[in-house]
Amino acid sequence: MSLSYITRPSSLKENAPLLIMCHGYGSDENDLFSFASELPDELFIISLKAPYKLQPFGNAWYAINFDAEQNKWSDDEQAKSSRDLIAGFIDEACAKYPVNKDNVTLLGFSQGTILCYAVALTYPEKVKQVIALSGYINANIIPEHVSEKDYSHLSFYCSHGNVDQVLPVEWARKAPKFLEALNIDHTYSEFPVGHGVAPQNFHEFRKWLTDKI
Repeated sequence: MSLSYITRPSSLKENAPLLIMCHGYGSDENDLFSFASELPDELFIISLKAPYKLQPFGNAWYAINFDAEQNKWSDDEQAKSSRDLIAGFIDEACAKYPVNKDNVTLLGFSQGTILCYAVALTYPEKVKQVIALSGYINANIIPEHVSEKDYSHLSFYCSHGNVDQVLPVEWARKAPKFLEALNIDHTYSEFPVGHGVAPQNFHEFRKWLTDKI
């Protein structure tokens, strides 16, 4: 398999809905996996480990560079490479495990969310649902002619903390307009937290996902 990961098998022996988790910058595959025990038993859950190692610990989907003026910029070439790795991994997982390739959900947090948006908008045929927590759409890592693709089957759940000090909530607020312009079914929620997932946020997306799968 092209990426390291951990799994939680499904209660179903075949055709299980697949949930793939993508953690945030500086974290690892164990982070979002803590949600697994609280999610529906029929889900086959895979939590990925991002490919780039950080010092002293943790991993990233792509480098974030800080210059002297405190400007942050993303390594978009690395981001595209990770986007394509995740897309390829979906195919590998569907070939290896007893899952339904037409019922794949991506769940991301922060940098993982940025990648989940990019995978779904670049390879919509591989994904059905996206849970986008505390992230935003990076236009540099999705197709230029995005309006030419068919996204009619996709559903997004997007949420953000309205006092997020890492990724400004204004960035996340652009997503609903963007998705609406492409006629993509979506839900957007904000919670009175910083860069994290509030309990009520978890309960809301769990209910959304349970209804969708």
